[in-house]
Amino acid sequence: MKKVGKTTAILLLSALLLSACSNGGSSGNTNDEATVLPAASAAQAAPEPSAQAAASPEASSAPVAEPSAAPAAAGAAPSSAPQPAGDNSAVSGEQSAGGTSAAEVPLLYHMNKNYDIVPNAEGTNKKVVLLTFDDGPKEADMINSLIDTLDKHHAKAIFFVNGYRVKEHPELLKLIKDRGGIIGNHSWDHIVLKDKPYAEVKKQIEDVQKIVKEVTGEAPHFFRPPHGAGGDVGKKIAAENGLLYMTWSVGSLDWEMKEKDTNKTAKLITNVTDQLHSGSNILMHELPWTVEALDTLLTTLEGKGYSFADPRSIELKMR
Repeated sequence: MKKVGKTTAILLLSALLLSACSNGGSSGNTNDEATVLPAASAAQAAPEPSAQAAASPEASSAPVAEPSAAPAAAGAAPSSAPQPAGDNSAVSGEQSAGGTSAAEVPLLYHMNKNYDIVPNAEGTNKKVVLLTFDDGPKEADMINSLIDTLDKHHAKAIFFVNGYRVKEHPELLKLIKDRGGIIGNHSWDHIVLKDKPYAEVKKQIEDVQKIVKEVTGEAPHFFRPPHGAGGDVGKKIAAENGLLYMTWSVGSLDWEMKEKDTNKTAKLITNVTDQLHSGSNILMHELPWTVEALDTLLTTLEGKGYSFADPRSIELKMR
């Protein structure tokens, strides 16, 4: 019996020792798991509420950076899915605001009753001219050459167009628009409007507004009556359509020149410079000799200290 008791005691002691070792091992594993589990938990949490994923951009990137965490990368997909409507509208708003900001031109000038361009405030450069071309659109080559020269001198101009020409060649109007030209209304048929009845003048002006908007997406903001003769009716209808009515204050007289004439460039420049003054509203036409003379003319004006008013910087109300 004593022998059996001793054996039993040894077995009991061995069991107690094994139990103690086992408990010690568990404590060590628990500490290791405490280090590992948060990472595993974060990976599993990635697919959870999308609001959390959106709030923390790094939440989706951390699992993707872990090569062994394929399930976590799949779980992170919702964070790269289309953003909520609020986020999309914010992005669109920024793009729209950026586009608007780039296209905005401050209103620095207004037109007086002499059809000159006048600064709105002290300190604004008054030694400017407004460049305008009438009776188009005619030919792509002339339009491109004119605008090439304008671009060279960092200048903008108004292209006053006739409706019947636009109807014949809408692609030429689109060319002017696409190349940054400002489009003006020069009536449909290029007739003298001042003695015409209200209904006829209205049609001559508003039909141009309509076709230009159809072709370019934007109606003109400027109106010049053919031959400078719009009369009170023309002024009234222009105002009803939100158009700034103008004739000109400096004529290049390019319309009086003929193909056979010599020294047309010199004559055109002299015609302009003889009348030149601050705010000059210069009338030219889409004509071959005007195209040839334009670069020299603009260089001459710059040499005299003039710059070129952007038509978009002019208020649409005379004062």
